[in-house]
Amino acid sequence: MLFNSSSTEFLIVGLGNPGKKYEATHHNAGFMALDALAKELGVSVTRAKFDALTAPATIAGHKVLLLKPQTYMNLSGDAVYKAASFYKIPPQNVIVLYDDISLVPGRLRIRQKGSAGGHNGIKSIIAAIGDEFPRIKIGVGERRSGAADLADFVLAKFSKADGEAVTARFDDICAAVELIIKGDTATAMNRYNS
Repeated sequence: MLFNSSSTEFLIVGLGNPGKKYEATHHNAGFMALDALAKELGVSVTRAKFDALTAPATIAGHKVLLLKPQTYMNLSGDAVYKAASFYKIPPQNVIVLYDDISLVPGRLRIRQKGSAGGHNGIKSIIAAIGDEFPRIKIGVGERRSGAADLADFVLAKFSKADGEAVTARFDDICAAVELIIKGDTATAMNRYNS
């Protein structure tokens, strides 16, 4: 597909919940990773648009829009759909960063497409644009025995050790995003899936 060089070509989405009380929680790993990417790119994800906070940037010569939905996790697809529709971005150019409770803290799993795997934010995006979008799953650890339920776990703050394990992978996530944008998802998977 050919793009107008003046238009946004990729959408990079970090999933999470807005508000102070959700900062540094397991479910906000996507927001945290997107903020790390924004910092590396020298931009701030602060412009309100598409029911999200956004920032334009350039990666590997491609115009991208960084996006943090402000709809709360379960309605993330609403913001993604609005932005993707506005810029006519195909699902294959929507890269989603999000937490995965089936992976140990800091482990990454990059996929070109797939199911929601029980993640409500991904379910919402699949309902909005289909399942053919690349994603980077960020391991946040499984709920410990004794933790009341899944919601309590994903909305809990990271322990110091788990938080450090996750943030230690942000450079790898930034590098993987660049490889995906360059059309080299296979290399990203081989290099960073662990």
